[in-house]
Amino acid sequence: MISTLRFLALAASCAIPVVCQSESLVGTVVGVADGDTVTVLDMGNERYRIRVAGIDAPEKKQAFGARSKQSMAEMVFGKPVHIEWSKKDRYGRVIGKVFVAQEDCQRDSCPQTLDAGLAQLARGLAWHYKKYEREQSPDDRKIYAEVEVIAQENRVGLWSEENPMAPWDFRRRK
Repeated sequence: MISTLRFLALAASCAIPVVCQSESLVGTVVGVADGDTVTVLDMGNERYRIRVAGIDAPEKKQAFGARSKQSMAEMVFGKPVHIEWSKKDRYGRVIGKVFVAQEDCQRDSCPQTLDAGLAQLARGLAWHYKKYEREQSPDDRKIYAEVEVIAQENRVGLWSEENPMAPWDFRRRK
């Protein structure tokens, strides 16, 4: 059986998958709204709001909202990213997987293999957004669910609380 830490390391360092009918966007993160939304500036100076696919992070005024945003910012802000996407939401945001270089890479040009959404799950700073899991590939659906369970079992991040409130429930209570 694979150890939890090794599993998380493998999950977080997975290579960029080939996704049917997906589009790519390359740019630099110039803004982080919260733990699952970033702004990317492409080479043509066009801005894109990106909603990280597969996760739902705590809202700003919710427990762990600030920590989730800080985690995302430390991971991607000011860094080059590669986005794999296939749709936009009703607000016009690109829904996509955000890939960035591994945080420990010391070279000038590192491959962008860290899935930022999966890393947020592993850190216990987001939920796997099961409402939209059918939009994920079967492999992504499985690994996101497994990484969330490991974070829960290890009481990491928001899972350290007795009964954390999912962001969709928090938004509904407003």
